[in-house]
Amino acid sequence: MAMVLGKPEADGLSEAVGALREWQRDGAPMQLHPGDLGWFWRFGAEATAAAVRTWSRDGRILAVGLLDEPRLLRLTIAPDARRDEEQARQLLEDLTEPERGVLPAGKVSVEAPTGALLQELLLEHGWHADEPWTPLRRDLTRPVKDPGLRIEVTGPGPGQVPARTAVQRAAFDRSTFTDEHWHAMAAGSPYADARCLVGYDARDHAVAAVTVWSAGPGRPGLLEPMGVHREHRGHGHGKAITVAAAAALRELGSSSAIVCTPSTNAGAVATYRSAGFRQLPETRDLYRDA
Repeated sequence: MAMVLGKPEADGLSEAVGALREWQRDGAPMQLHPGDLGWFWRFGAEATAAAVRTWSRDGRILAVGLLDEPRLLRLTIAPDARRDEEQARQLLEDLTEPERGVLPAGKVSVEAPTGALLQELLLEHGWHADEPWTPLRRDLTRPVKDPGLRIEVTGPGPGQVPARTAVQRAAFDRSTFTDEHWHAMAAGSPYADARCLVGYDARDHAVAAVTVWSAGPGRPGLLEPMGVHREHRGHGHGKAITVAAAAALRELGSSSAIVCTPSTNAGAVATYRSAGFRQLPETRDLYRDA
């Protein structure tokens, strides 16, 4: 039976989220996580649905893609289908022909799991390896030590959401994260197994924040995003909030904590390593020239 390319409605996103949960496994290549859809949900359910693509055969989802940007598709594939030639060639056609409604003409990029046949086919068809990313992982079988920073879980209480969004904007120069975005994100189905943490220093300044996403008990959980307020850097707050994130994921039942950052961001890599994360082999998106 042929593969079917789908574009779910907002009320059908739960099926794609469920597939992503099922595919998260320790030792698997870094891949699209339900938390990636959860973080995108800050733009609303309709926008998230418009950015998601699914590929199914005989009613079973075998691949899920998220247009994280109009020209960047983050794609993952069911573990037992990553070397499926029929599926890989169908994906290749859908990604390279703009009329299929996945990627436009011109320069575009695709993130796909390391070792998937699709990567080999894209390279054979003139795509190129892009800048490297560094995935990192922390095992959560043992208890996590106290981070040494007062941590609050963001909820609907007075001032909690503004504190979370303010740290995000102060940590990332181009961030547009607002209170409205937080509430939209929190209303999404992936957030049922997520937490936003804000770290406070001894003077009660909100200095760092992170959002963690569980994929369910016994599966890897994701940090996305983590940031330190630009006025409070250089004091170890990045390490502390990252340790707190690992502790929160362990409480949620995650088997490990995973994160990925551009390899050029040496400071971020060093922060995650200082928080007990182990650096894994680099990954690269693939891109097609205009």
